[in-house]
Amino acid sequence: MSLPGSLLFRRGPLPGPIIPLQPESPAPAADGGCASAPVLRERGQREVFCGLTGIVWLHRKIQDAFFLVVGSRTCAHLIQSAAGVMIFAEPRFATAILDERDLAGLADANDELDRVVQRLLERRPDIRTLFLVGSCPSEVIKLDLSRAAERLSRQFLPRVRVLNYSGSGIETTFTQGEDACLAALVPTLPSAGASAQASSLLVVGTLPDVVEDQLAGLLERIGVPRVDFLPARRSSAAPAIGPGTRVLLAQPFVGETVRLLEERGARRLEAPFPIGIEGTTAWLEAAAAAFGIGRSVVAEVTASARARAQRALERQREVLQGRSIFFFPDSQLELPIARFLARELGMRLTEVGTPYLHREHQAQELAWLPAGTRLSEGQDVERQLDRCRADRPDLTVCGLGLANPLEAEGLTTKWAIELVFSPIHGYEQAGDLAELFARPLRRRALLAV
Repeated sequence: MSLPGSLLFRRGPLPGPIIPLQPESPAPAADGGCASAPVLRERGQREVFCGLTGIVWLHRKIQDAFFLVVGSRTCAHLIQSAAGVMIFAEPRFATAILDERDLAGLADANDELDRVVQRLLERRPDIRTLFLVGSCPSEVIKLDLSRAAERLSRQFLPRVRVLNYSGSGIETTFTQGEDACLAALVPTLPSAGASAQASSLLVVGTLPDVVEDQLAGLLERIGVPRVDFLPARRSSAAPAIGPGTRVLLAQPFVGETVRLLEERGARRLEAPFPIGIEGTTAWLEAAAAAFGIGRSVVAEVTASARARAQRALERQREVLQGRSIFFFPDSQLELPIARFLARELGMRLTEVGTPYLHREHQAQELAWLPAGTRLSEGQDVERQLDRCRADRPDLTVCGLGLANPLEAEGLTTKWAIELVFSPIHGYEQAGDLAELFARPLRRRALLAV
């Protein structure tokens, strides 16, 4: 097992059982939305990144953490390529590469891992939390990283806490890597005392620092008494959890994290996600209501931000109004983004695919989607390609591997990965989010002239 000087990224379709499915699309919902709409569930070949890619944004967010992937050179190339790390940068992630001796059992993988961790912590004394991240290779050889994390924590506490989670493509897809990481953090969070009852709001899901600061500022002006974020930027700012904790989701892919928080007494607030003007306003209203603050206060505090966002959307609406759009599954952000495009920009939804549909967490989003929207969960990529070709949408949101072939067939595409790597939450980003969809349509129009 070796630790290269710079670290790396992998992509490709994930293995999955091929289960025969009914080819018919689900019938439209009859209740004015998609709250009770049937969902086409697919379990075939998938085109999606694995959960290791969550490290790309997590290592930027948690400033005193380090992510050590225990995997192959393919894993290392995947992460390095996705992160786009400059040659002079000192990233907070690396890959402990399993070589032929490790895979053949000729070397003790645990001894090798201990040696790599010792070397890493000597080189990087700023590390306070070390994540051992499992991959497909480490799971295939049955390397028990949970025991390794416990052993290394005993050795390096209190200076460094060692945790583990799986980013393997066998178990996770793309954004689920973040959920696994945050779930590993939950047991380490301190317990809230009695004085903290009914006075704490916890926003769950990684946001860019600029977006987090904007939302925190709005919540403070609205009058929410205490706001914490998970993940926190530093270990010393880890939020306390207890029966008085109210959980508000910023991202839709943190289901396991929320379950563990609820087991510790926290209560999730029903709300859409803070995407677009409508979603952000309802999200803030849910936070305010939990602390007895009226909607009129939210309206007053957010008036100028909503006005700016409306002006920013006007130019993009001219391009997007009435255009049809098709979503291939990628990040679990598909439903809130589709809701934003349909309700605030007038786009027509043909199919909205998502890797996993959590009906409870996405209840508001489903209720706000236009009736008749075709919903799909999971993927059988060949069947979905057939439906996309039959629909001939004006814009197709898909992964990198599908974009060029679809462009060659005359379809206009949008890379789904940009929706995760770009700041898209909140009022100030609403115009930028709309522009991400308007840009490929403008490009297509220019090329057609």
